Amino acid sequence: MKWAMGTALAVVIAGNATGAAAFPGDMVIMQGLDKVTARVSTFQAPLGTVVRFGTLSITVRSCDRTPPEEPPESAVFMDIVEIRPDEDPAPLFTGWMFSSSPALSALEHPVYDVWVLECKQTTEQPASKER
Repeated sequence: MKWAMGTALAVVIAGNATGAAAFPGDMVIMQGLDKVTARVSTFQAPLGTVVRFGTLSITVRSCDRTPPEEPPESAVFMDIVEIRPDEDPAPLFTGWMFSSSPALSALEHPVYDVWVLECKQTTEQPASKER
């Protein structure tokens, strides 16, 4: 299964040999559903920062997106841990989530759903020097 996820990521992000390469982002726009209250929340998760959603602690490790000339796709590698009072943290999810296929690699939790909407670049990248 892990091999299939890695292969799917390579196909989605790399495209074909003539396509433009994916580029990294530093901010992920996510949505979360609290199944008990039926409330949907949109939140931002900066790369490397812990974000809380209910009892979940979400850390985005990597964020890649396709260039504007390609079909839109964001791939995000993240860790999700449940933190409850008086209990040890419980790892729930570690892996890639894809904005175009949220069911491909999803968080399985009885109370919360979390999915990726978009990976974006919020800081200016230095122009690359061609020789």
